[in-house]
Amino acid sequence: MASTPEKSLDAKLARILADPSCGDFILADAKDADMAFGLAAPGLASGGVPRPGPFRSIHEYRESIRELVAEGLVDIMLMSASTSEVLAIDERLFEASPVTPAVRMNDTTDIWLATGTGGYSRQPALPFATTTIPQARWGMAIAPAGAGSDGPYPGVNLGLFSVTLNDDAALDRAMLAAYREFRLEAERAGFRHFLEVFYPNAPGAVPGKAAGSRPANVARFLADHVVRALAGVPRAGRPVFLKIPYLGPEVTEQLAAYDRTLVVGVLGGGAGTTHDAFALLADAKRHGARVALFGRKINAAEHQPTFVRHLRLVADGDLAAEEAVRAYHAALETLGLRPHRSLADDLALAPVAQAYGG
Repeated sequence: MASTPEKSLDAKLARILADPSCGDFILADAKDADMAFGLAAPGLASGGVPRPGPFRSIHEYRESIRELVAEGLVDIMLMSASTSEVLAIDERLFEASPVTPAVRMNDTTDIWLATGTGGYSRQPALPFATTTIPQARWGMAIAPAGAGSDGPYPGVNLGLFSVTLNDDAALDRAMLAAYREFRLEAERAGFRHFLEVFYPNAPGAVPGKAAGSRPANVARFLADHVVRALAGVPRAGRPVFLKIPYLGPEVTEQLAAYDRTLVVGVLGGGAGTTHDAFALLADAKRHGARVALFGRKINAAEHQPTFVRHLRLVADGDLAAEEAVRAYHAALETLGLRPHRSLADDLALAPVAQAYGG
């Protein structure tokens, strides 16, 4: 029987931890939007395919995951527990792949983004988790016989846990208590995780605060909270890396330099232009980040494998962001695909989005 290939995530993490100045960069595709958006999660359907609505199905969403895993250009594929059960456990999609499967382990209320319920995202986030570690890992509530062996249950051993802090002692204590309970369960189970920390999602809605109030320096607020929250966590319970909004050059550099064992990763935010995605990755890497987790930026692309291929070129330093945009448009033309925007419009840059969206 052929040996299982080394996961690129593990190899890169080892090199980054040994030498933070190395050129390695970790890319993740966040295909967990069904935990947030409902029917719209898979994205808009392409024209010419008869269907009862404007969106792709979850089956098409999962097919795009299969296609990207086959390409092997991302290091992590983040999914909901239900999608992971189908692809990682039933199909063993990742068994012979260098790509590491991961599961979103909680769904705090600020990512409850179903149409008509926009109020959740404007209220202070509350902790909540639909799945459990055994369910995410093996697709069942109790570890099956043979789990962790070469038996019928290969399992998943990486999860994302998300917290949102709103500068309110009671709310933030509850959020961090939920993270503590997850960490303890994960440590007992030998389950690895990475930690996602969002900016305050509803500072004006926090009881007792003036409307529109928020931390004066929100980037420092987030960085300081990350450092403070993890200071009491022993090595066995620490996240393997962070997923946070891009904090700008100065604070990102300070956070990356503060503790070389804490690998900094950035989330992508909304879809934006192609230049938005490539420039965010390049700038974050320049200032110390070593991971990027993009969801909508990949899912909204005209051709996801080609988009990720150019992301990889930027991440590895083979193309500058603007050059990659031009090369991506040339590749779309070769494929006979019409771009969403003209090249001139796709070279535009928008402010970095800070909202949920991976």
